[in-house]
Amino acid sequence: MVWMAPCSSLPSHFPHSLHHQSTHLPISTLNFSSGNLLFSTRGNHLPSRTRFHTNFARSDTDANQSSQSVQGDATSVATPSSSFLSVLCPLLKFFGGGDPSQERNEVFEVVTSSLSSFARLPWGSKSLVSSSYSEEPTINPSPYLQLYEFEACPFCRRVREAMTELDLSAEVFPCPKGSLRHRTIVREIGGKEQFPFMIDLNTGVSLYESGDIVKYLFQRYGQGRQPSSGLLESTLLTGWVPTLLRAGRGMTIWDRAAKKLPEQKIELFSYENNPYARIVREALCELELPYIVHNVGQGSAKSELLIRLSSSKEVPYLVDPNTGVRMGDYKRILSVFISGIF
Repeated sequence: MVWMAPCSSLPSHFPHSLHHQSTHLPISTLNFSSGNLLFSTRGNHLPSRTRFHTNFARSDTDANQSSQSVQGDATSVATPSSSFLSVLCPLLKFFGGGDPSQERNEVFEVVTSSLSSFARLPWGSKSLVSSSYSEEPTINPSPYLQLYEFEACPFCRRVREAMTELDLSAEVFPCPKGSLRHRTIVREIGGKEQFPFMIDLNTGVSLYESGDIVKYLFQRYGQGRQPSSGLLESTLLTGWVPTLLRAGRGMTIWDRAAKKLPEQKIELFSYENNPYARIVREALCELELPYIVHNVGQGSAKSELLIRLSSSKEVPYLVDPNTGVRMGDYKRILSVFISGIF
């Protein structure tokens, strides 16, 4: 599927040469057809020579973010944060992590994930706007947002919470530490290895800095709304709680992660603050398995689609277009699907 936009709606700085460039990276299929520009988003990436950046006025919190957070994890920059993380991450991996396909202590998993949700209770649980789709939601809606992130990052979490509130779907490219592929793509497209990194294929805009990304998403897709009170400011206070409680789950690639990706991305119905969906997303991150996330928070217009597929509003719910498998229940997804891909 493709997303179509009139050429007149493109930003004035959008280069005409974009339609003729090629690169060694996977790129968007760009063709003119009856005066329209077509973006094919399935597994494609914006080439580095055609990236665009939008700058927003930053609060003190945003300005300090890159030196105080996982988001400032650029390999070329040595900061107190990166030194702290170089110690913290191995400790978290030692105490947590492990084989994402093996049986887990269910009580520990559910309690720590539920406490993580409680720490971020006001955010990432419900939709604040009507659906961004112009027509009835369907499976494989070809989302035009691409998000490079990793589950344990508190500032990536801030962006995922905003996407839930805006009822947005996105292609997620997990970038755990030790990444085999996606961190290289971010470095080649954006110029540095820093997360979260978002590309909006609808506009050609690419952004680092979670505060900038959240502001952009609400300006473009918020239908006049502003981010929930405290969303931008709270990350430094409670954003680290899920990372610590979950003992580094969703931070580091699993050493047995498959090097060959499925032909089509799996699709996951989720919302950011659901404790059971979090456990599945962590495993997908540790496997560096790209997927399409359909956020179905309370009030989401995609709830009807989820009910049609699963006869329930419960998440997580996974759809694998490669095998036709559809399943809910996080334990079943982990034991049947995740372990079955090896």
